[in-house]
Amino acid sequence: MQTEKVVNHIVDWLKDYATSSNMNGFIVGISGGIDSAVTSALCAKTGLRTLCVEMPIHQAITQVSRGQNHISYLKSHFANVTNVEVDLTPVFEQFKEVVPFEDENPNLHISLANTRARLRMSTLYYFAGLHKYLVAGTGNKVEDFGVGFYTKYGDGGVDLSPIADLMKSEVYEIGRYLNIREEILNAPPTDGLFGDSRSDEDQIGASYDELEWAMGRDQLGMNAEDYSDREQEVFNIYKGRNKANQHKMQPIPVCEIPVNLRN
Repeated sequence: MQTEKVVNHIVDWLKDYATSSNMNGFIVGISGGIDSAVTSALCAKTGLRTLCVEMPIHQAITQVSRGQNHISYLKSHFANVTNVEVDLTPVFEQFKEVVPFEDENPNLHISLANTRARLRMSTLYYFAGLHKYLVAGTGNKVEDFGVGFYTKYGDGGVDLSPIADLMKSEVYEIGRYLNIREEILNAPPTDGLFGDSRSDEDQIGASYDELEWAMGRDQLGMNAEDYSDREQEVFNIYKGRNKANQHKMQPIPVCEIPVNLRN
């Protein structure tokens, strides 16, 4: 990958989109991970106003500190970067108090995890509406178009996606080019939605390198039967996730009314 040229292309694309949309800048949710770090750095490089928002909900201190250190780095290098912290933990706890809490429901934990992501989305759009900012998505290609590893109307609810055509490995390559902090580059990827230390790999059952391999083989028309052992397992994980999450990747289905029923 021609890293410098790709970075310049994304930065120009971001700036052109914001200018043509008559918007003042960008807003990015900062998690302490590589995707949000790279996205916010790319937005900062446009020279347009870039608001970095921390939204902890029972967040691990390591995630919080990585995010804060990254924001400090951006602010020391870009005068157009500002930040705000909104502690959503009390909001999340209040939410749990006013909805039926079904302890025995096997879907409870994933539903609450997705609720965290949707509270953050609402917060980002609150500030975006105040300042005429665009909400910049932080999803990469494997997450957004491979396994659908994001929350519908949560971190999937954005105005534009600057890194969604980049594989995770390419995001890391750009991160190194942009001098993203080593603590972020070395941190295991996590969505941080469960209040514990589980990583994305723990949840998915495969690493991003493995998923990139499977995504590439799937695009070539290969099948699980073409492989054995761990490769077959990874390929099946990828295909299973891809199939199950098509509802996130495809447009919302619209019930079209037949012309003859309108007469």
